[in-house]
Amino acid sequence: MTALIEAAKAPDYPAEIALVLSNRPEAGGLAVAQREGIATAIVDHKPFGKDREAFERAIQQRLEAHRIDLVCLAGFMRILTPWLIGRWQNRMLNIHPALLPAFKGLHTHERALAAGVGEHGATVHIVVPDMDAGPIVTQGKVPVRADDTPETLAARVLSVEHIIYPLALRLLAGGRVQVAGDRCVIAGPLAADDARYVPGATCF
Repeated sequence: MTALIEAAKAPDYPAEIALVLSNRPEAGGLAVAQREGIATAIVDHKPFGKDREAFERAIQQRLEAHRIDLVCLAGFMRILTPWLIGRWQNRMLNIHPALLPAFKGLHTHERALAAGVGEHGATVHIVVPDMDAGPIVTQGKVPVRADDTPETLAARVLSVEHIIYPLALRLLAGGRVQVAGDRCVIAGPLAADDARYVPGATCF
């Protein structure tokens, strides 16, 4: 979230961070947003119990009230239903700490180390009803070292997350991302520094 806020301060960035919404009243990101003069909202999921759609309708009301165009999930640990995802089709991004389609779900760093992979990383993808399965917009890789722990690996992955999420939002908000089936097509050329974070990119 902080990386997106910082990126959006650039005069040529095509998105404004207009709202930070959390389902946890104690989330630290709310204070960060307030210091930056960004509107905040809290929709605590607990009072809704098991009524996930009612919870999501409350979220949708806040998003509509603030006239939000795109949604970026960052540390939002609730699984969204098709009801809400359908209202944000191709307009909702999520970041996942693994090189999708590998290591969907939780505990990705521990699982990557247990599997003995040589590379790990993070992925920004379009959100679809299936968990961690949407078309990939950006992806960044880091090497896995012999002496890595889940903590050291997570720190290295976080550094690449701070690069690929602002890039993905810049491409999407700039109207350069088109979803073609299960993949993204990028309109226009990519700078060399950006192209390495867009795996198998089809550009036109």
